[in-house]
Amino acid sequence: MGKGDNNKSIFALLLLLLFALLPSSLVRAQSDSLLRYEVKGIVRDAKSNQRLPYASVTIPGKHHSTVTNSDGEFILRTNEPPREVMVSHVGYDTRRTNVTTDGKPLNIRLVPNSIQLKEVLVMANDPMLILQTALDKVKDNYITQPERYRCFYRETAQKRSKYIYIAEAVTDVYKTSYTHRDISDRVSVVKDRRLLSSKASDTLSVKVLGGPTYAIKLDLVKNRDFLLNRMELDLYSLKMGTPVNIDDRLQYVIEIAPYATVDYPLQYGKIYVDHETLAFTRIELSLDVRDRDKATEYMLVSKPVGLRFRPRELSMIVNYKYEDGVTRLNYLRTTFRFSCDWKRHLFNTNFTAVSEVVVTDRDETPVQLIPRRDAYSTRASLYDTATYTIDDDFWSGYNIIEPTESLEKAVKRLMK
Repeated sequence: MGKGDNNKSIFALLLLLLFALLPSSLVRAQSDSLLRYEVKGIVRDAKSNQRLPYASVTIPGKHHSTVTNSDGEFILRTNEPPREVMVSHVGYDTRRTNVTTDGKPLNIRLVPNSIQLKEVLVMANDPMLILQTALDKVKDNYITQPERYRCFYRETAQKRSKYIYIAEAVTDVYKTSYTHRDISDRVSVVKDRRLLSSKASDTLSVKVLGGPTYAIKLDLVKNRDFLLNRMELDLYSLKMGTPVNIDDRLQYVIEIAPYATVDYPLQYGKIYVDHETLAFTRIELSLDVRDRDKATEYMLVSKPVGLRFRPRELSMIVNYKYEDGVTRLNYLRTTFRFSCDWKRHLFNTNFTAVSEVVVTDRDETPVQLIPRRDAYSTRASLYDTATYTIDDDFWSGYNIIEPTESLEKAVKRLMK
């Protein structure tokens, strides 16, 4: 298998299918409450007062977790009254905050941290050495026995600034040791829903293929065919970026940019490596879309005849979290931006499709393999498999990513 084939084997999951809309059936679902207690809050920069998106929020000593939404807001549910929450963000000091008993949202302010460059070892002068050492230590830094996680997944599609499609799912994820291939890693859907625009003007929509399986297929540290191997890394220029702290732990930052010319698009991005453990902790990537044909081949499965597709962005964030001596997958986010127009039409229309998954809990009991019959397919789409549901309390008792104000309004609009 050549380098291009390896690359495609992972990127095949980051694909869109554009299609004309068809009517949907409507089902009203009953919610079931699992987690009784909840804490809400807003996370801000202590200096600028700006809200901080995608901050990690956990309960110390427990496995319940979530992330803030793009408005810096969160809601975290637990099975017992939480006493405090712990919040972390790239480039900020981690903060613990006591939970009040009055039920009011917490206002949490994170202080930007500064790095003493003298803390960074001589190894920082050789980014390839850092990456190669981190690859060699994967077997030491990540899980060595199967584990099972509860996750929340959401995908949205916007036409210009208006949401035209929302799908969400709570999933169970079975993940094996990082020394093994992901052949036994599987995802099953516990509960899901979709909401869809019924406006006649919204005649084009988007399917994201295999979205709920991103927790296994886009785990780039485990699936190293895509980027984290010497053959692929040799296609990039590497340089050291400014070090940062994540969870009060010093991180090397390695910036990558396309160096070679191959028959598939490469990435721009940053790779974060823990200074002490040399574990990969965060990967930020953005597809090089300068060659429109190459980018289109990797983003698009099919489209209606006569529709012209222009790729704008395909970016990805893969975040890991260090806990009890082990680094585990914590959060994933992909963003597609593209424009479409029909032949003989003067103006094009901008679309955005966002998918994100957060690990909300971890099972400490002996875990069982998800049966193949229950596994979600990497070629399936929630657009086809999720139920069109109206229920204001659909996610009561589950940990989710708190919807932004604009998304919450869209949910209510699409329920009508």
